[in-house]
Amino acid sequence: MRRNAGLFVAISLLSGFGSTAMALVVGIWILDLTGSTSLAALAGLCVYAPVLAGPWLGALLDRVPRRPLVIAVNLALAAVLLSLLAVRGPGQTWLLFAVSCAYGLSYVLIDAGETALLPAALSPAELGDVNGWRSSAQEGMKLVAPAVGAGLYTWHGGHAVAVLSAAMPVLVAALYLAVRLVHTPPDPPARRQGGLRAGLAVLAGQRATRVPVALAAVSIAMSGLTTAALYAIVVTELDLPATFLGVLVSAQGAGSLVGGLIVGRLIARRGPVAVAVAGTVLFAAGCLARCLPWWPVTVVASVVAGVGLPWTLVAAVTAVQTHTPAAMLGRVAGTANTAMFGPIAVAIPLGSAAVHLGGRPPLIAAAVICLISAAVACRSRRPESFEDSAGARVGLVVEPFP
Repeated sequence: MRRNAGLFVAISLLSGFGSTAMALVVGIWILDLTGSTSLAALAGLCVYAPVLAGPWLGALLDRVPRRPLVIAVNLALAAVLLSLLAVRGPGQTWLLFAVSCAYGLSYVLIDAGETALLPAALSPAELGDVNGWRSSAQEGMKLVAPAVGAGLYTWHGGHAVAVLSAAMPVLVAALYLAVRLVHTPPDPPARRQGGLRAGLAVLAGQRATRVPVALAAVSIAMSGLTTAALYAIVVTELDLPATFLGVLVSAQGAGSLVGGLIVGRLIARRGPVAVAVAGTVLFAAGCLARCLPWWPVTVVASVVAGVGLPWTLVAAVTAVQTHTPAAMLGRVAGTANTAMFGPIAVAIPLGSAAVHLGGRPPLIAAAVICLISAAVACRSRRPESFEDSAGARVGLVVEPFP
């Protein structure tokens, strides 16, 4: 079990390093080739857009052997990255957009695939801890990889970064081969078992998964809503240079690192629902504290928000893994990813428009929405939902629709 846990953490480190470094460099590369900041920003949209296809891509994982598919996706991603060696001028900019789309598709398939594979490789009691460690590994790479990617791009150009990033999924594929599946994965279903509607019914039809996923969706969306507001707070309200945002990003990353290391124990003791509520409240507290006109408080608020946000995500992922029938994990995980990350595509432009009212109104609105969501989740708790906390330890499959 510990061997598998270490392999999954290593997978998160390698994949997080490669994808984070390349995500930064693609935007810089497009900007250098075209001189257009809007085109550079569109690369990020290409990465996020495929998440909307999560339920359909997740259903694919339920119809084929999961580990071979995840390995094949990583190897295909490596090949696509190497195609960037053909970029020589503005005429090949389309290749950079194609690679961004490929990254987005791979994120959906690999995230859903890992969510489905983890229960076959670990005991239910280990899932929360390993999910937390994986979250910390990914956040740690967000602190290291951008600097490495930007430095390598400055030194040897985009081709060098492409080769380095292409090596990461190849190594990840090798690590997947080394994972020992201690629980027999389900055979691909002979019939559709209700298709996508069945996956949505499992996700929404039980409180144990519905509440954590909904709270994660709200928190992640509100993080997008407040992105532009944070710029306004730093530059206008605090009268600091825009580079101070780097301090805040690092502070939030540090909070996420620490939060990921302890969230597994909290899930084991309190259950995913309680941890998702706590994470949502912490993120709301971070939003409110950012409204105060003193930069040290803003730094502390970023740490607090950094702890809360991954708590909601890890709680939701763990809930899906421990409360979903094994044969349906792919489509349920894909649907959950769409539910959690899809709204941010709408929240970011809304936040950009709302910031014209000032930096504080979007932050206050985000905090209020998060607190109301957490309060509704607490009020909806019923006596039989004791299973929510026990399920993380015993592997509850499905409870009746309340």
